[in-house]
Amino acid sequence: MSEIEAIKGDKIDVVVVGAGNAALCAAISAAENGARVVMLEVAPIESRGGNSHFTGGAFRFAFNGVEDILKIYPDIAEEELENIDFGTYTEDQYFDDMFNLTQYRTDADLVETLVKGSFETAQWMHKQGVKMMPGLGRQAYKVDGKFRFWGGLALHISGGGPEMLAALYAKADSYGIKILYETPAVELIHGDDGVTGVRARHEGKMHNISAGAVILACGSYESNAEMRARYLGPGWDLAKVRGTRYNNGQGLQMALDIGARPYGHFSGAHAVAWDTNAPPYGDLTIGDQFQKHNYPYGLVVNANGERFLDEGLDFHSHTYAKYGGEILKQPGMFAWQIFDQKTIHLLRSEYRIRRVTKAVGDTLEELSTKLDGVDSDGFLKTMREFNAACRTDIPFDPNVKDGRCTEGLVINKSNWANPFDSPPFEAFAVTTGVTFTFGGVKISHDAQIEDTSGNTIRGLYACGEMVGGLFYHNYASGTGLMSGAVFGRKAGTAAARAVLSN
Repeated sequence: MSEIEAIKGDKIDVVVVGAGNAALCAAISAAENGARVVMLEVAPIESRGGNSHFTGGAFRFAFNGVEDILKIYPDIAEEELENIDFGTYTEDQYFDDMFNLTQYRTDADLVETLVKGSFETAQWMHKQGVKMMPGLGRQAYKVDGKFRFWGGLALHISGGGPEMLAALYAKADSYGIKILYETPAVELIHGDDGVTGVRARHEGKMHNISAGAVILACGSYESNAEMRARYLGPGWDLAKVRGTRYNNGQGLQMALDIGARPYGHFSGAHAVAWDTNAPPYGDLTIGDQFQKHNYPYGLVVNANGERFLDEGLDFHSHTYAKYGGEILKQPGMFAWQIFDQKTIHLLRSEYRIRRVTKAVGDTLEELSTKLDGVDSDGFLKTMREFNAACRTDIPFDPNVKDGRCTEGLVINKSNWANPFDSPPFEAFAVTTGVTFTFGGVKISHDAQIEDTSGNTIRGLYACGEMVGGLFYHNYASGTGLMSGAVFGRKAGTAAARAVLSN
């Protein structure tokens, strides 16, 4: 008997479609509540995990001080406690970031569930074996002998996505949760009793898998060029994809086909500066290292040699997900990030990988000849004007929005504006890398999918990128993993309890 036939012969309470962070949290939560769970993963086992495999591990949760940090990272050494100022990231600060960054469009009920559930969920993840560590050098720099955190991201998942997934897969295995690989769900089984299973393809054959509930946790449509062009607009079909090639919008389409309510910012996406010579989809051997997020401490120029955004508007964790899309609008869909030796030491590890598109010059004139595709005269004019406009009387401090700005430029830099006078100068070529898309389906408080009339669809739940209404225009770093975990737990718990109560 084949594996899928054996599974079909058992009574399945919950089918989870997907196998990334949100899916695993849903499956584990359902199993914690007594449900028999099966997961369907479209990818082969070596490519499992969706976009979660590619994440650097930023994990945004509310905390009121170091005492809360110790509940999630209890192994911190006394020396670390003395040399790190974690600060606070209260629920009010979290709410402020979510509303400000989304231009006050984020769904109030969803964001309340996210924020108020974030600390408890971080503790739950720790109990699942997911290890965390301070994000030194990523969200904190050493100034006057002490690291001080900014942007609300005190802890990152140790080992990033791969280690997080390893812990969650181990926990799922301990619950006896079966995962069928290379088994895409293609259709929901739906009737008078709501959703009662899925139709899936396994080893070339179609199978009906009956279940008491189905949780869709299989990503959005970022890997589907046709859907990107349809929803995001012209040119987006040409963008590179940061993560998995398998998030093709199938789960979203299945839900819409039975009347689920489309919800959220369908023409919006999380998109970042990504190495211009990166492959079309994510490379598991590189992970998130094609990203280039330290532009606040440098300048970004387009093919005309001109700046087109305020690099120092805010910390990168509050601008990187929208600035990537700005690159797509530039001639040739590329840009160069420029740095000098005053800030090179601040650049993260992704600027030092072997597979990086980089140019170096001992003078700005020399560098201008090495920036492929860039007008040399335009670049040098931009640099001269920028250097002359810097407020050097204001101290530079990378740990705060220091107000060290420019004055008199068409686009001023609001913070961290340093003249380029310390060679050699280094430049990195970037294009747009799409992480995930913002449009999804409407869910209730317990992650049950709603139809176009506002009624919940019996037996159907969603979490992760499938959830619409949280993100508009922009995104705060680390919120995606937390959202997947919070609503994954919600979906798993609600689905298990609904099935087992019948």
